[in-house]
Amino acid sequence: MRAGSPSRLSRDGVVFCRKKRLTLEPAPGCILTTVNRAKAHLRSGEIANQTGVSADTIRHYERLGILPKAERTSSGYRMYLPDAVERVRLAQRALQLGFSLNQLAGIFRTRDAGGAPCQHVLDLAEEKLRTLEGQIRELRRTHDYMRQIVRDWRRKVKQTPSGSRAMLIHSLVDKPEARSTKNNLKWRSKS
Repeated sequence: MRAGSPSRLSRDGVVFCRKKRLTLEPAPGCILTTVNRAKAHLRSGEIANQTGVSADTIRHYERLGILPKAERTSSGYRMYLPDAVERVRLAQRALQLGFSLNQLAGIFRTRDAGGAPCQHVLDLAEEKLRTLEGQIRELRRTHDYMRQIVRDWRRKVKQTPSGSRAMLIHSLVDKPEARSTKNNLKWRSKS
């Protein structure tokens, strides 16, 4: 560094200060310090911007234990470590796969305490897969049922004189219903 250059931050995080001449002796009033950029803290709003969730969601995740308790500034702002961004993204992806917030909070608490929640996570994922497979079966049955109804209704509309009612909705009571607990549709025979 040349003598008389202004204070600046180098690539490795060392802060240089202004000196009249270059020397190996500490200069009065000049402190060399290192800045650890990896440990820079983020406010909840900054994490929200990086992850696409609201700042309220970030605070909610902290209350649940999905995020570790944030340090507070003297003015009360929450300050999170940068790895909170990755944890929020991980939580959002896990929510898309069907994990609940309470399940995630338990997993993260176990992990943060030094535990290995891997078997529990696998068990939950297998349960979610079984549930998803059941829903797919129900959707296929509903799909087949709807396909048959649409075919029948096309035929009925073609056979109905123009301007007359085909009574399509009313014909549903005459048809067997698809089995589904979610849609309250069930197969039934005509009595």
